[in-house]
Amino acid sequence: MIDPESGILEVRELHKTFRLPRKGVGLRGALTALIRPEYTEKVAVDQLSFSVKRGEMVGYIGVNGAGKSTTIKMLTGVLAPSSGTVRVLGRDPHRERVANARQIGVVFGQRTQLWWDIALIESLNLIARMYDVPALRFKQLLEEFAATLELDELLHKPVRAMSLGQKMRAELAATLIHEPQVVYLDEPTIGLDIIAKRNIREFIKKQNLERQTTVLLTTHDLGDIEELCSRVIIIDAGRKIYDGPLETIKRRFGTHRLITFELAEGESSTHFYAPPACEVHSHQGQKLTLRFDRALSSASSVASSVMSQLEVLDFSIQEPDLGGIITQIYQGALERSPAAVGTP
Repeated sequence: MIDPESGILEVRELHKTFRLPRKGVGLRGALTALIRPEYTEKVAVDQLSFSVKRGEMVGYIGVNGAGKSTTIKMLTGVLAPSSGTVRVLGRDPHRERVANARQIGVVFGQRTQLWWDIALIESLNLIARMYDVPALRFKQLLEEFAATLELDELLHKPVRAMSLGQKMRAELAATLIHEPQVVYLDEPTIGLDIIAKRNIREFIKKQNLERQTTVLLTTHDLGDIEELCSRVIIIDAGRKIYDGPLETIKRRFGTHRLITFELAEGESSTHFYAPPACEVHSHQGQKLTLRFDRALSSASSVASSVMSQLEVLDFSIQEPDLGGIITQIYQGALERSPAAVGTP
């Protein structure tokens, strides 16, 4: 038995292969597939290993089809691995599905666990009974969630009558009403506006801080990752290609900055020379943007060089965004820089 304190989630050499029927074209192909079916094997998760400790919030990143959802399904016990091992709180999630389900919570941004046509309070009552939440504790949690997620106006409203943002707040309450130790969040802020996203993120942070809830977050919204996670696991074609601190990849691959200068009216850059380790990114009207490598130059030296040649009214620096960094990694930056790979 794995000690839960050393690894709430333990994944070792995890492999999942799906057997898919191969179909020919037209009626002949359909009949052949019926009489003599042929199959192809699709590898969804390939020798994946990682460990997540109690209280960690880890971003689990990958393009569509990378194997994220398959991994989550094996962690929740919905799917059995083809080979390798999975342990959640020391349990095999597939063989001990009931015990595992009592300790986990799952939010799917495009699915609901709530009953569509009944009031939210009724759904929460039913979920609390299924998980044997004591009445007094349920009342305490309901009051807390109603305050932090602003649920008062939603408790007596059927789910079908809620907006997307309201549904996500309701989903979070339903997921956490039994106080799970592990929570899997799959696109929890998809389709939400800026204010709703901020509120959801703040609520997740609060639960993690106060209850040491372990969170595995899969999302295409890299703002969620930056706001919530200090560690990321990146997978591609079912294989892990990075596991380590978010700051490490930002520092290693986010080496370039953009600095934009607002030039004085009538100022011309005809005879302007870009300083070393710097190039003109764009020049539109009175705005001149330079791109520089911070490992070879600094913002102050770039600014000094520009202002010695041109009359500058103001300037601003733009940090690299995580989306651009992840794109670099998928385009092979890790292979060109193997020292970046981490396995904490």
